[in-house]
Amino acid sequence: MQLHDDMTLRVTALPADAQWAPSPLAGVERRMLDRLGGEVARATSIVRYAPGARFDRHVHGGGEEILVLEGVFSDESGDHPAGTYLRNPPGSAHAPFSREGCVLFVKLWQFTAGDTAPLRLDTRAGEWRQGLVPGLTVLPLHSHDGIDTALVRWAPHTRFQPHTHPGGEEILVLQGFFLTNGAATRRAAGCAARAGASTRRSPRPRAR
Repeated sequence: MQLHDDMTLRVTALPADAQWAPSPLAGVERRMLDRLGGEVARATSIVRYAPGARFDRHVHGGGEEILVLEGVFSDESGDHPAGTYLRNPPGSAHAPFSREGCVLFVKLWQFTAGDTAPLRLDTRAGEWRQGLVPGLTVLPLHSHDGIDTALVRWAPHTRFQPHTHPGGEEILVLQGFFLTNGAATRRAAGCAARAGASTRRSPRPRAR
């Protein structure tokens, strides 16, 4: 399957366009944001577990990155409530499930060489830092080989100066409205500015 797999093109995926597809396991659905490959694929998705849904134990040959958006996600390492950021490096294995149901942001097969450390991070207890412009605060999640992952808070009317992304940029809007190059995105929207893209960004003053 090929979906938004050309990393030189800018892509915006809006919540209103969401289409949920069943996974091979009953009770687990996926909203695919980008994908290259079959059931084993380089992929970015929103994944929804119904209460009691579970996956059989499996190995992540290319690694797995997860941000728990809603509910509680569980595996052998414990229970991971909303706000938990997890990294399961290439070669790791688990049998995930959710007792009450959950919604996840998941990236597969997108680890760089040498990125082998597992990570469990409770973002609710993280330390936010001042960003590069007033009104911007940042919670770093992970950094390796020039690739940085973070949560970013924008106060109303915050603006960032125009800039380019030589290696590309991917944004998942978790709350509120977000403007980039004049286009608005909202909660649960995915916005990927691919390699070499030029952007300027600001949030709308209202959020929900």
